[in-house]
Parts: sequence; structure tokens; C-alpha cells
Amino acid sequence: MRVEVRKLDGSSTGSQVDLKKEVFGIEPRKHAVYLTVKSELANSRQGSACTKTRAEVKGSGAKLWRQKGTGRARVGDNRSPIRRGGGVAFGPKPRSYRLKVNRKVRTLARKSVLSAMQQEGRIIVVEALNLENHKTRIMASALDALGLGGKRVMVLAGTPSDHLWLAARNLPGVRVKSAGDVSTYDVWSSDYLLIDKEGVKEINTALGS
Repeated sequence: MRVEVRKLDGSSTGSQVDLKKEVFGIEPRKHAVYLTVKSELANSRQGSACTKTRAEVKGSGAKLWRQKGTGRARVGDNRSPIRRGGGVAFGPKPRSYRLKVNRKVRTLARKSVLSAMQQEGRIIVVEALNLENHKTRIMASALDALGLGGKRVMVLAGTPSDHLWLAARNLPGVRVKSAGDVSTYDVWSSDYLLIDKEGVKEINTALGS
């Protein structure tokens, strides 16, 4: 599969780049994508939320008043979950949210989202992502020229430069990553992929074997 290579000003370079069919041209497998995205989001959770039960909260264990004879509702101690400052009945405790997904399924999911993007015409390949400086307006102008202004764009470079990181970080919805580090969720949650030729080569090599 060959696609047109463009410049950052939106014009064509007159050349094409090869997207491996086994990476960008497979039938997308939605369930593999679902399992992988669910796993990636779960694995990113910190899992450190912690509350104290009635056994752990500070306070006396003595009954607040006698069971009968006062005319008031019966109560236990002041650590009861129904009292202010008492313990939490079913609150969170530190835990791991990790979900394991087999490597073959993760690889299939990445290929699936890349193939879906390509089938829908949402992958744009540029010659290089070399910016003359780190000004945000330079990156914004390039995105506008490519028809990506205001879109959620995942920028994938073979080797992202400091200028690229700095120029893109203040643009809402624009994220920059090394092509070799992109996850299924990164692609799935984007409207468009902007990849340089080096990044395409890296993805072809990583997933095309």
C-alpha cells in the first residue's frame, strides 16, 4: 500500500511511502481493540485510594449511651459508619487494577486501529517533522495547512525533536510521541495520525514481522 507524502506546508512532495499491508491493511478486530484499550486504561490507574474502616478510625469503642431507658435511638460507638467522623463502610483500599492481555492480542489491536485509520483516510504522512523553532504558531500553521486545525491529532515521529515537543504541547488535542512508543489507545482516541517517513518505517518494522 502506497500513500502520498506531503510537506508541512500542505503541498505534495511528489513521492510516496509504503505502508505494509499486514500492518495498515488488515480487517480491524474490534474485540482485540476493546480488550487492549480497557487494559491500557486500567493499567494507568494509580490504585492508591484508601479509606479507614470503623476498626481503623480513631475513637472509643464504648457504647455512647445505654441500650434502653433513654428514649433515644439505640447506638453503638462513635466509630460507626453512620456517624460523622466514623469509619467508611465500603470505601476503597489500595489495589492493583492491572489487566493482562496477551502480546499477540495487543499487537493485533495496534494493527487494527492503524488499519481502521488508513481505511478511513485519517493517516497523513509528511516528509519530516523538522520545525525551524519551537514556537507554537509554527506547529499550528503546519496543522492548518494539512487540514488538521482543531482536530485531535497524534503526531508520530521516528525521533521527535525538542522543537516538536515544545511547539505542540500548548495545542489542545495535539500529542507527540515516538512512533515506536505509540499505544492502541493513543491511536484509538485520535481523529488523525500525522506521521513522518521515519515513523512509518519504524511502525512497519515493529509490527510488520
